[in-house]
Amino acid sequence: MSDRPNILFFFTDDQRFDTIRALGNGQVITPHLDGLVENGTSFANAYIMGGSCPAVCMPSRAMLMTGRTLYHIEGQGQAVPEEHALMGETLRGAGYETFGTGKWHSGPRAYARSFSAGGEIFFGGMDDHWNVPVNDFDPSGEYRQRIQQTVDFHRQRIATKICDHIKAGKHSSELFADATIDFLRGLEGDDPFFAYVSFMAPHDPRTMPQEYIDMYDPAEIELPPNFMAEHPFDNGELKIRDEVLAGFPRTEEEVKQHIAAYYAMITHADAQMGRVLEVLKETGRGENTIVVFAGDNGLAVGRHGLMGKQNMYEHSVHVPLVMCGPGVPQGERREALAYLIDIFPTLCDLSGVEIPGSVEGKSLTPALRDADERIREHLHFAYRHWQRSVRDAQHKLIEYAVDGVRTTQLFDLVADPHELNDLSGEASYAEKLEELRGALRLWQEEYGDVREGQGEVFWRAYDGEG
Repeated sequence: MSDRPNILFFFTDDQRFDTIRALGNGQVITPHLDGLVENGTSFANAYIMGGSCPAVCMPSRAMLMTGRTLYHIEGQGQAVPEEHALMGETLRGAGYETFGTGKWHSGPRAYARSFSAGGEIFFGGMDDHWNVPVNDFDPSGEYRQRIQQTVDFHRQRIATKICDHIKAGKHSSELFADATIDFLRGLEGDDPFFAYVSFMAPHDPRTMPQEYIDMYDPAEIELPPNFMAEHPFDNGELKIRDEVLAGFPRTEEEVKQHIAAYYAMITHADAQMGRVLEVLKETGRGENTIVVFAGDNGLAVGRHGLMGKQNMYEHSVHVPLVMCGPGVPQGERREALAYLIDIFPTLCDLSGVEIPGSVEGKSLTPALRDADERIREHLHFAYRHWQRSVRDAQHKLIEYAVDGVRTTQLFDLVADPHELNDLSGEASYAEKLEELRGALRLWQEEYGDVREGQGEVFWRAYDGEG
């Protein structure tokens, strides 16, 4: 067996940071994720950088796979240029057998560079969980077959999708878990493997087997402290597709129904991860496997009067990140400020693979070794041309520039984790406000937040020039 560890990476879609029972959410049932938390290290402050388009998951996944920052990826992440090294590509070049299944948002070419094997590959964003247009692994990387699917029955709109088959009637989470199990059972030889299992759940449409629906009674769901009937001001995206999934104003009854379905879908995905982990153990490779769990972005589901992830609040940019296995402390928690882009260099470090020069993320291995390691002093976030944000160990600033209107929010995340008490107008916080505004400006300069139609528009409006 190889001296290098195997890597099994579970990645979910729209799963918020606070949706694991072992991390404090007593309403959700996640026994297998709980096991990862208990046997590994959870990063309590892991985040995405935001998004350059309403489909926040697309740039998020490109950032994950390249280790590059939001405005240093190509476009919105739908393709990856050759000069940007990919996680799977790097491990593959170091002798890993690399396998990918599930959602892949960065196009067939990047997929072909990343993986030497795969199955049930979904080149898309969202779809019917019971009829996912998927592909078998194509060694040529061409993926030429296409199908037509109706995507809007009201407007009779169809879309062309990359697809060579549909497993009608099998839920996406089960489909991708089955593909991973087949891969694990078929492994031969001593080469290490990297398996990337990218679930579509718990992204809507939130449908799952009835037994999981029955686990959650909407009437018993507790509303979050920051539930609101409506957002207090225009953040630029109040009528986007995600926001019209519930009525206006939001009602307690409807939001409870959404949360119940959200939790049910997470529990169903957790069960599929459990099936994969059991087979990993059966193969005898479990002891030498690093298991990673993370989510591509969060989701409001009624918090702050919002339903989607097109905002800078904790419920939308704060994501789960858990690691366990060789080189990872057991049953520990880290407070270091982390991004998803840090996973790529961290896995390189843990597997003894050189980190490519194109990677901008920071390895989290110093934090794994030392609980007091900070990694960085600030995290920065951006959403399109309307919102910018920065946080330090305790406080978070959010700045909005929407249709000529500037709005500022400042929160103490330690005293006010649900972001309900805006401190930006209090004289005692004036120094902290200016400090974080300065950090936001430094980020603009360092990371080139001047892209046409994005940072260029925001900062001009922020400065009162347009």
